[in-house]
Amino acid sequence: MTLIDRDDCTLVIIDVQSEFYPQHRLDVDRPRFDETVRRVAWLTAVADRLDIPVIVTEEAPEVSGATVPQIRDALPAEAVTLPKNAFSVWDNPDIAAALDATGRSTTVLVGIETDICVAHSAIQLHHAGKRVAVVDDATYAPGPAHERGLRRLAGRGIETLSTKEIFYDWVRTIQRADTFHDTHADLTVPPGVRL
Repeated sequence: MTLIDRDDCTLVIIDVQSEFYPQHRLDVDRPRFDETVRRVAWLTAVADRLDIPVIVTEEAPEVSGATVPQIRDALPAEAVTLPKNAFSVWDNPDIAAALDATGRSTTVLVGIETDICVAHSAIQLHHAGKRVAVVDDATYAPGPAHERGLRRLAGRGIETLSTKEIFYDWVRTIQRADTFHDTHADLTVPPGVRL
């Protein structure tokens, strides 16, 4: 496969909502989840600065709350937030229509949960003929579910990569990477992303 072309990408943020993991959920590794949220927020801001369309989904927002403020604050003005009633984004007609409306054929997935909503979305999009990339350190599920989800994707031949890898695919050259970091010094780069 070729490198991921930012001009053919849409970033889809799946269900990173304020009450998705209420405090009584003892199986949630809070530091790991918080790091995932930071990475998603950073990629969202990067997508905004690189003119990559962003679609946000919210599953049962009346129960799970709205998208977390850290990500909402990073959203481009043109970002679309849509309710998600089926686990796969592609199985929700409004979300599928929003993806098609971008005119782009590569979908970059981040969010929760790796083994269900992210995996279902990746599999259905892949089956529909889209190129799909799942950002493995910007997705989350509690306990062993995260790794199980990534194994399922690998078994289906779906591409996974890190936040660092997607960023460098998007900028492509040393000069563009340096210029991006210099121009957008307000964006706190997640650990392990910058060369």
